[in-house]
Amino acid sequence: MKLTLGLLLLATAAFPANAQSYSIDWHTIDGGGGNSTGGVYSVTGTIGQPDTGTMSGGTYTLSGGFWGAIAAVQTPGAPYLWAALTPTNTALIWWAVSPISWRLQAKTNLAPTGAVWTDCSYQTNGATCYRLESPNSGNRFYRLQWP
Repeated sequence: MKLTLGLLLLATAAFPANAQSYSIDWHTIDGGGGNSTGGVYSVTGTIGQPDTGTMSGGTYTLSGGFWGAIAAVQTPGAPYLWAALTPTNTALIWWAVSPISWRLQAKTNLAPTGAVWTDCSYQTNGATCYRLESPNSGNRFYRLQWP
């Protein structure tokens, strides 16, 4: 029994485990957020000001920056304003036709002292009003305004 236990300990000592060494050389605290996982790895994203740029080491790369989103600001009492990205990366903004003639407006930021709301052109097919926006138009926020 002692000889068997000694050989077992000797056998396990002859094959050491190869541990991987990972490190985070720097970090910032930007807020909480969501998770991104793949395989056995998980990264928690941020809300607020993500760090921009690319970090890489070995076979790993992490790209950071602003999370792209298409946003529609809902106007109380107005038809629901929808926004989506088409397969060709064109923004599609649409709402149901209503008895009230709503105007589509846009601005480049939502800061109180930022850009003003401006009227946008749009098309209708009888049941839906819609606008297609170029993928290179930058930040845009949309709302419906009653005249």
